[in-house]
Amino acid sequence: MGFPSDIGVVDLLMGLPNKDRRWWATAMAGTLRDEDSRSGMTHPAGYMFKDLPEMERSASSADDLLRAMDGFGIDKALIPVSFQDEGTVDAVRRHPDRLLGSFQVDPTNIMEGVRALRRAREEAGVVAASFFPCGCTPPVPIDDRLAYPMYAACVDLGLPVFVNAGIPGPRVPATAQDVMRFDQVCYDFPELTVVMRHGGEPWCDLAVKLMLKWPGLHWSSSAFAPKHYPREIVDYANTRGADKVMYAGYFPYGLTLDRIFAELPNVGFKDDVWPKFLRTNALRVLGL
Repeated sequence: MGFPSDIGVVDLLMGLPNKDRRWWATAMAGTLRDEDSRSGMTHPAGYMFKDLPEMERSASSADDLLRAMDGFGIDKALIPVSFQDEGTVDAVRRHPDRLLGSFQVDPTNIMEGVRALRRAREEAGVVAASFFPCGCTPPVPIDDRLAYPMYAACVDLGLPVFVNAGIPGPRVPATAQDVMRFDQVCYDFPELTVVMRHGGEPWCDLAVKLMLKWPGLHWSSSAFAPKHYPREIVDYANTRGADKVMYAGYFPYGLTLDRIFAELPNVGFKDDVWPKFLRTNALRVLGL
């Protein structure tokens, strides 16, 4: 069979173009120190990504995204929503069968973050939370006590949480995203569904060990071009981890769909892994 062409892909990280291409520099102003990040790059890891998709926000951005999805057989997409960006909330409300909302929680203000997540669930129908440990100011480690109320709220609301793992692209210290930190979180929250986002490098062997150990821990491919998927992850999916590894793109943030779908067929997944990787694992994790 090889790479399937009509499976109805579920992409676990797409989005509308940001209204401000350098929003991240403002959000992380308290932690960024190098001049290139503070005033130069148009992407937080611009030194890593070449040929960034060129898209501007417009009134038709949601429809443009749906057309792009249709062109590559993508049935549903998980997109970030924010109440500071009503266009994202409107998109998931208008297209609930195609565009699924995720809400990024900032746990530095504990109760404000929890209340914001509950509001996003109630008013925007989000199906997932997300957490960027190194993107907080100051950074909040994956297993920090500040994040625990958010994890508890996710369990209570029945939401998975997508957590950035491994060396961050932005030039900030990485220790908050050490993959070993998931061990304590999964121990303390056995009911929680956690998805490692953005690869987990250079701790992919450890990520595999932890996924074998903890039923609720998963991995997604966001921000990685398929030719760069870690070999440890591909081997794990082809052996014992077919139910734990999921597709996430990164369009329009850093990768084009043309590149992603040109490279995907060469990844080397076994035939029975592709449907799980591209669709069914994501549906299960999102509770759909």
